[in-house]
Amino acid sequence: MKKIYLDYAASTPIDPRVLKVLNSQLKNNFANSMSLHFFGQKAALAVEESRRKIARIINAKEDEIIFTSSATESNNLAIKGVAFAAKKRGKNHLIVSSIEHDCVLESAKWLKTQGFDVSFLSVDKFGFVNLEELEKLINKKTFLVSVIHANNEIGTIQDITSIGRICRKKGVYFHTDAAQSFAREDIDVQKMNIDLLTASSHKIYGPKGIAFLYVKKGVLIEPILHGGGHENGLRSSTLNVPSIVGFAAAAEIMRKEAKKENKRLKKLRDYMIKKILTTIPRTHLNGHPERRLANNINISFNGVEGEALVMELSFAGVAVSTGSACSSKNLMPSHVLCALGLPPQEAHGSLRISLGRDTKKEEVDYTISVLKKTVERLRKISPF
Repeated sequence: MKKIYLDYAASTPIDPRVLKVLNSQLKNNFANSMSLHFFGQKAALAVEESRRKIARIINAKEDEIIFTSSATESNNLAIKGVAFAAKKRGKNHLIVSSIEHDCVLESAKWLKTQGFDVSFLSVDKFGFVNLEELEKLINKKTFLVSVIHANNEIGTIQDITSIGRICRKKGVYFHTDAAQSFAREDIDVQKMNIDLLTASSHKIYGPKGIAFLYVKKGVLIEPILHGGGHENGLRSSTLNVPSIVGFAAAAEIMRKEAKKENKRLKKLRDYMIKKILTTIPRTHLNGHPERRLANNINISFNGVEGEALVMELSFAGVAVSTGSACSSKNLMPSHVLCALGLPPQEAHGSLRISLGRDTKKEEVDYTISVLKKTVERLRKISPF
């Protein structure tokens, strides 16, 4: 049976070139980067070189890159760390978009239990935030606006330059979760007025368990992990040196090849979207048709449950998702699709298909064929 992986938005395989770097580091660079001896100094040098490589990609200063264990940790540090620092200055108002990743939304909801005021920014049918609403929501107590750059479910890419401009004009910090877009899309933290940015290694063919948070120099932020004072005192924990080096290698490869790869993936993406919408009735594309990630497809199939589609496709050898893999065991309808205005029944019947470096046209054609037959069969037995 064929084995086709179309869930690259959830995680990517490690690039063989990155794996070679990672294996070398695991074997030869095992020391604690905080140790004073020459083994430790060697590890520290590898970390700082990796920091420089990553900083260059987003036009940041190297000491503005804070390594963490995951995008979830980076987002928690950004949201909670800035909140705790703001509280000392008498500010308690946070604004997040209604289509953020769960780790941002749950952090915001938790802050509400700690006495903070949270506003949820609405989006239109394509998933774009309302810029006029944003300007009106910002007040004297606002300390941070957090809007995801490219949505992990529907792929919509926000106009973060305009969002950053509004935040800078209003004197509030701007954080963006760029886990899906880092190194794939052009990001310049200086030109875009970004104060904090989250990115993750395993989304760009690097190892799992390593990510970073960009923190602009001068941003007031409190650590949420306390210990030895690593990472400029913002993230205590022994650094994962091999994975940091692997992350930097993956980021450089992705940035170098992104333009060519995005062009290839867009062609495949648009071909697949057109085929599905024209050959399978009662289907609807979620997210913007053009201003979306090159590899993202999110489609609702009326009269079918998304979970059933995922399982049936898996039995046929095709791996896809119903939404964010981080919450795929949650049978509630996608908060992202509901925020777009989709009724719960339609939101339940959605699939996220994400393409990647190894995706071939014949795999896309096979998936479309299997999908068409599966939808027809499930609709016949559907109670909807």
